[in-house]
Amino acid sequence: MADKDKAREFEYTEDDFNFLRRLSNQHSGILVPDDKFDMFYSRLSKRVRLLGFTCFKQYCRYLQEHPDREFTEFINAVTTNLTSFFREKHHFEFVAQTLLPELLKKNQSQKQIRVWSAGCSTGEEPYSLAMTLMENVPRDWDIKILATDLDTNVLSSAAEGVYPVDRIASINEERLRNWFQKGAGTQLHKVKIRPELRQIIYFKQLNLMQDWPLKGTFDFIFCRNVLIYFDRATKERLANRYAGLLAEGGCLFIGHSESLHQLDTPFSLIGNTIYKKTRL
Repeated sequence: MADKDKAREFEYTEDDFNFLRRLSNQHSGILVPDDKFDMFYSRLSKRVRLLGFTCFKQYCRYLQEHPDREFTEFINAVTTNLTSFFREKHHFEFVAQTLLPELLKKNQSQKQIRVWSAGCSTGEEPYSLAMTLMENVPRDWDIKILATDLDTNVLSSAAEGVYPVDRIASINEERLRNWFQKGAGTQLHKVKIRPELRQIIYFKQLNLMQDWPLKGTFDFIFCRNVLIYFDRATKERLANRYAGLLAEGGCLFIGHSESLHQLDTPFSLIGNTIYKKTRL
């Protein structure tokens, strides 16, 4: 890694990168490897330009002196938000075919289902969950989905529920008719999630490394492609915190490249990156 790159618009050194990734880690717990050097430059150069600075050292100093003005913008810029509707399709199939039939029996007396999408990004995951639940749960049941993320920008986008048409290319016609509204005029190439889906989802900003002001228990939790960014001790601590909020026998869904193997947690693997809380 070179300290300086003459081709860059702004001076950007290894010291700058180390300061910025250390700051990110202290706040979010996310480990930033050496190969993210260029990514940090690419994502933060817009902020450097907007603030009128000529080098990243000035930006680092600004973050130190005015965290109240810039810190949220900084975290939003360096957070990764790759997602899509029904990503890792087998999870949604398991929910529909296996988990929901069990919950309909188990929760028959109170007729309610509670779900948490932790790391919801721009909303495709919680909306995919909402579709799955609305299609398979009787209409007189009370369904609520909590959707949280660290990035306030993606949360705002998610709550709006508007997407370019190319984002729904993989969704079948029946679902498109039932759950999406086509845009017109200036919104011609966009679609909007129907109100009946949006009204069961609650979007909230949450830092997984800090206190969780959450009440009650969840029947299952999706925390996919989030644990991969943390060290072993943090993964174990997070998994145990999730377990504490899950109902007895509740399920935790994680990403395709993640595992709880060799971590001390109350979970047992029951499917492809699907875990069940099997002890208190």
